[in-house]
Amino acid sequence: MEKLALFGGHPAIQAENSELFNWPIITEEDEEAVLSVLHNRTMSGTEITKLFENDMAQWLGVQYALGFCNGTSGLLSALWACGVGAGDEVICPSMTYWASAAPVLTLGGAVNFADIDPGTLCIDPEDIEHRIGPRTKAIMVVHYAGNPCDMDRILPIAKKHGLKIIEDASHAQGSLYKGKPCGSIGDVSVMSLMTAKSFAIGEAGMLFTNDRMIYERAISYGFYERTGGSSEFFKADNYLTYPELVKFSGIPVGGFKHRMHQMSSAVGRVQLKSYDARIAEIDKAMTYFWDNLVSIEGLKPHRADISVGSTMGGWYYPLGIFDHSKYPEGTLNLICRAFQAEGVSICTPCKNEALHIHPVFQEHDLFRTGKPTMISFTDRDVRQGKGSLPHSEAVQSYAFGVPWFKQFVPEEIDLYVEAFRKVFGQIDELL
Repeated sequence: MEKLALFGGHPAIQAENSELFNWPIITEEDEEAVLSVLHNRTMSGTEITKLFENDMAQWLGVQYALGFCNGTSGLLSALWACGVGAGDEVICPSMTYWASAAPVLTLGGAVNFADIDPGTLCIDPEDIEHRIGPRTKAIMVVHYAGNPCDMDRILPIAKKHGLKIIEDASHAQGSLYKGKPCGSIGDVSVMSLMTAKSFAIGEAGMLFTNDRMIYERAISYGFYERTGGSSEFFKADNYLTYPELVKFSGIPVGGFKHRMHQMSSAVGRVQLKSYDARIAEIDKAMTYFWDNLVSIEGLKPHRADISVGSTMGGWYYPLGIFDHSKYPEGTLNLICRAFQAEGVSICTPCKNEALHIHPVFQEHDLFRTGKPTMISFTDRDVRQGKGSLPHSEAVQSYAFGVPWFKQFVPEEIDLYVEAFRKVFGQIDELL
């Protein structure tokens, strides 16, 4: 086998073809949609956003969709809409982006972190029920890197204990769980639609639900212009029907302004027309890549079980799973260095780290009460230290980024396949 580039050999990838990775795909129609908003001076309006919400609700197969300025604000609103407040608890996987958990602290709540399944990188259903206490209000499930959570095991737990399920589907736009769209299964879901995601429209987010009360609470929390109020300008735009919400019309009860920028919603309407076809192309490319690597010992793809009708959607943040149990600590770092020398720049250990040991969830005093926010209003301390969630804490030893192909070009993808075979075939030399 040819010498590794790290040791003076020729790189497998001489120059990466940017067309394989450019995203999102922007056409003249996208540009015209943005220019129309600018020319009409309606950047802070809502008429295009409402059309986009209708488009997205129909696409996902739910009754209600609500456009946000970003996914993080959507998750905050979803938590409040599900009744999370000071002293309440939310169960959330530790290995996820911080926005899945940090908004709980904004509401004065605490996060009871659960471990992940090292195969799916999603919350481990076995680590949920024993965490439920008298103040637990919701389970935050994260379809991590597009891989659906095991909802068949999680839903009965939530039903048994009367808990809401919030789906963080920010990685899973278009993913299916046993034929059901991720984001349509729980009580409420949120998708980030920022530029880095597979559904990329700028800086935006979208909340989805079939529950009218959750929908109206989310509106009341951060969409003053949809609550009516005393202003003649907004009276005809009142979405609220519940008296306990109507009486606060005119001012967002959360003190936030959450509406989506209309340049983003205009791009979103255009992007949605081609989204399913484009992620089908991504799926074809990523499946080809992984199917050609199945013989490599110690390497597994992070992907859904297609035999039961589950899919990876747009494959946002594709990952490989390395069997690190047979190798010394730090081996994955060496492997990633070798890939980078071969011209595969994207290969780095998983970018997300375990949240339960981060100082924000251990000692930060958001409300200046004199004690950490996690215990400021709670009846029990659910903080956990190192060693408590081993799979989450070790994720950077076994999960790493792989190329995210946006186009199916076999002859180009084959170069990356050969790079993987080259590096994994010479691990002993690396060590």
